[in-house]
Amino acid sequence: MLPAALILGSYLLGSIPFSYIVVRLVSGDDIRQHGSRNVGATNVARTFGKGPGIIALLLDIAKGYAAIELARWIVSRSDWPFVASATGSPLTSREFWIALAGLIAVLAHMFPVWLRFHGGKGVATATGVFLALDPRVVAAGAIVFLIVIVASRIVSLASIVSAASVPLFFRFLTDAPFWRTVISIVIAMAVIAKHHSNISRMAQGKERRMGERKEE
Repeated sequence: MLPAALILGSYLLGSIPFSYIVVRLVSGDDIRQHGSRNVGATNVARTFGKGPGIIALLLDIAKGYAAIELARWIVSRSDWPFVASATGSPLTSREFWIALAGLIAVLAHMFPVWLRFHGGKGVATATGVFLALDPRVVAAGAIVFLIVIVASRIVSLASIVSAASVPLFFRFLTDAPFWRTVISIVIAMAVIAKHHSNISRMAQGKERRMGERKEE
């Protein structure tokens, strides 16, 4: 039952559509009908102001962080069914289950049951997950993000590059457990894949830059 609780709890936390909720509370509108129509903090900030955008961002980060803390609490219980062994099986690794909770939360943000599985791109939620796993990785990723955003003024490109850098930081900057690094790769790939429309626009030179008022 505990593994099922971990999976379900992580999904339910990750699937809370804070960007949708914040916009509904602030204006009564549906964020999916404005701007890029993405259910994410960047679209909230662009279409409804920095205040609501920051609130949505912090809440999305918080739910990713909470999913990891919930998983840590569950796997630390004395009745956790999987005992660590030398077999190398991920099921016997507590770190695997903790990192898996983070992956599930990010995927839940992307595919929330409450919005018919049409969610955001997972950057903020992934940030919360990585922050809970190792703040040093987030600090390094933030530096990469800032460098790219200053050089390009394209938020999506900065998000993609920083997401791609995170597994490298887990591998070479920290002494991360094997499964944490592996799952960070999967999370990064999911975030990048969710930016497929942005990648297409960048290839065509049509991606929106910071400061531009034209809608995506």
